[in-house]
Amino acid sequence: MNFWLVKSEPTVFSWDQLVKDKKAVWDGVRNYGARNNLRQMKKNDLVFFYHSNIGMEIVGIAKVAKEAYPDPGSPTDWSAVDLQPYKKLKQAVPLSTIKKDADLQNIGLIRQSRLSVMPISELEWHRVLELAQTAL
Repeated sequence: MNFWLVKSEPTVFSWDQLVKDKKAVWDGVRNYGARNNLRQMKKNDLVFFYHSNIGMEIVGIAKVAKEAYPDPGSPTDWSAVDLQPYKKLKQAVPLSTIKKDADLQNIGLIRQSRLSVMPISELEWHRVLELAQTAL
């Protein structure tokens, strides 16, 4: 299993909206690096859901429900995946906390802050869960 992080502005699409909808097409990604990451996602991979711009915190865990397929809103070579909510974090993990944590200094959220879909190492995954006081 691989671990990922996706970013969304909560005013555009929030964690609560994902929970309400029970599933979402994760489309509209227009960065080649993020697109390539979408294409590497496998069914049942776990995904941190990060609220960007407002909140700037990891708030939940989603699961890949459907692997990459052509983005239905794009006539070109872009991809989408389907995500479903898995678990809300007991405590959201703000970017400010992540930046201060020695174990998270290489996390993509800091190193590649503009990337909207990124891999998360197993060490980083478990450390964020510790900070969130959340068990799977």
